[in-house]
Amino acid sequence: MVLVLMGCGAAIFNAGGAGTAAWVLTVACSFGLSVVAMAYTIGGISGCHINPAITFGCLCAGRISSKDAAMYILFQIIGAIIGSLILYFLVQSGVGMNTGGVTLTGANGYGENVGATMAFIAEVVFTFVFVLVVLGTTDAKKGAGNFAGLAIGLSLILIHIACIPITGTSVNPARSIGPAIFDTILNPGSKALSQLWLFIIAPLVGGALSSIVWKTIGSKEK
Repeated sequence: MVLVLMGCGAAIFNAGGAGTAAWVLTVACSFGLSVVAMAYTIGGISGCHINPAITFGCLCAGRISSKDAAMYILFQIIGAIIGSLILYFLVQSGVGMNTGGVTLTGANGYGENVGATMAFIAEVVFTFVFVLVVLGTTDAKKGAGNFAGLAIGLSLILIHIACIPITGTSVNPARSIGPAIFDTILNPGSKALSQLWLFIIAPLVGGALSSIVWKTIGSKEK
């Protein structure tokens, strides 16, 4: 909920400068700092996945049970929907209606001159990098300890800077599901739902690949 509210909210309500370097940095920092804040808030309770791709990567790496993973993903999606609902009411109330071409709920979509193939590859690769950072920094023996949350948040900022022009940056199926639902309500002609499959499948593929790599390079003592 916090990730969608802060990250997508930054994209919507600062959209007067949409497409500029300053806007990209603002949105990137909003997503990354949301992760940092929540990592140090609920990390000790749940690990602060707040992302089905991370949960799936942890499942593939053997760090979480199937039952727990299913519950994590369910509530991640519910949280994203709640965050999107709040944004929906803000937009409906007249705040941020002039969004400069940005979707009314911050929904993901292919960038200008970007096709499905490029978008799919980008989401797989950037999710792979992100989840690999998560698996590495949170490893019980080789991880970054108390600095893990900071490293993860900063990596998400970096990923957004590179990926926003391509897909708006998902790397998180829940973050895409919530905004897509309400964007379709606000804009019946939106392509958000028709493109949603990519923002679900590609991040999960990236998360699975990262678990394979981490088990290969991080499982043995050096």
